[in-house]
Amino acid sequence: MSQEPSQDQRASQGEVRPETPTVGSRRLVALVVMVALMLFAAANPAPIKTAWAEFERIIQLKSAPLPASPSKLSGHEIEGLSAMPPQQQAQLLMERAINHYEGAIELIEKNVPSWYGRLEVQKGPLASLLYTAINANDLRVRAASLEITLAGYNLPKSPQTVESLLLRLQDDPEHRAWLLWILGVLGNRGVETARLETVFLDRIHDPDETTRTYAVIGLGLLATDSSIPPLLGVFRDDPSPHVREGAACAIAQSGMFREEQRMGAVPDLLKMMDDASLDATTRSWVFQALQDITGAGLGSNTAAWRDWWSHHDRR
Repeated sequence: MSQEPSQDQRASQGEVRPETPTVGSRRLVALVVMVALMLFAAANPAPIKTAWAEFERIIQLKSAPLPASPSKLSGHEIEGLSAMPPQQQAQLLMERAINHYEGAIELIEKNVPSWYGRLEVQKGPLASLLYTAINANDLRVRAASLEITLAGYNLPKSPQTVESLLLRLQDDPEHRAWLLWILGVLGNRGVETARLETVFLDRIHDPDETTRTYAVIGLGLLATDSSIPPLLGVFRDDPSPHVREGAACAIAQSGMFREEQRMGAVPDLLKMMDDASLDATTRSWVFQALQDITGAGLGSNTAAWRDWWSHHDRR
């Protein structure tokens, strides 16, 4: 068995390792450094205070929410709205609504009738804001984005508009996805909702995958209580993973369902946890949907989910 070279041998080979400090020597060094810092701080308090002030100035991301200013539209902004063109009005108010500024949604509701046919909503800053808003955690913000979208496409909220779009749906397959989506928007805003639900239900079994996808999105936008069972059926049984995922998103997070409606889907999702016919990906979406709906981070622990629901059942 070879032995580690002695320090003399290492020195002769050009390799010298420092001796490991003892515990006592390390404590002595730390004490000396601490005393030196205290003496420096006492002799030079200003730099130390300046450094600490700079540290406090930097906003720490782990802190609690810190408002930058009152979340309320200023009088200056409200007064300036009338001088802005419609595009700028919509952009400002949509941005403020996304950031939960008091009064922004009410001003959108007040002004949106005057914006019809005067907005660009397919590209540019407003289009980006509308995309953000439709995924906001406040359903009022999502609803405001739908109202602005209809104004941008100059589609009045009337049965005549629905009738015209349904005729296009039959004759214009190239734009079928957009037509189903915008019909869902109209249905959510209270226009021919029951009729449009039938339109979407007729198409969730269509041979075309894109049609089924947007029929699912339309049901999520309608957000009627009766839309949830067919969405659950699509989530469980549709042959396309893309369509199944769309149904899961509509149930759990996207679209316009209220929290209590989504919670109503939890018992069926709990049953799906044990469905042996589901593939691994779809089963993972079941647990993701449960987490999105409830906010409980229980992963794929089926027992934990049942226990959680037994204490939180809102039925």
